[in-house]
Amino acid sequence: MTLRKIVADITTLAVDAIVNAANPGLLGGGGVDGAIHRAAGPALLAACRALPEVLPGVRCPTGEAVITPGFGLPARHVIHTVGPVWRGGHDGEPALLEQCYRRSLQLAHAYGLDTVVFPAISCGVYGYPAEAAAVVAVRSVRSVLARHPHLEVMLCARDAAMGEVLARAISGA
Repeated sequence: MTLRKIVADITTLAVDAIVNAANPGLLGGGGVDGAIHRAAGPALLAACRALPEVLPGVRCPTGEAVITPGFGLPARHVIHTVGPVWRGGHDGEPALLEQCYRRSLQLAHAYGLDTVVFPAISCGVYGYPAEAAAVVAVRSVRSVLARHPHLEVMLCARDAAMGEVLARAISGA
């Protein structure tokens, strides 16, 4: 069972899957979502558009996950998950964020993937406090790794400051 943090550009990693902190429409956006779509090329957008809407404009509800090929990315697959928007922590945000990690890793297991890299889901424009999100991420991933110890999971920070937040959460500090 492996869980570690890395500081890197998630779009450059040659792994089985990177996770996209997506919006419900799966049509790209800002932050890591936009970076993944730009790096993967137009085929990723076409694949996302081909996914059925479960509600008008929603291909992936908050807390759920779907998978596509990686197309132009070094990663073989992209697992798209929609994190919760932070509303103070009393609107089910921790449970929804935990579900993002669990559902993503369930998909990885179902597809026989071994290496999965997550960004800091919901910590950008969705406003989830980084320290709290990191604790949820580590707890969620560890609960799945207990059942699927073959998985190698990395929590990817885009900068050293977020890397320290992730390192503290992993060490339990």
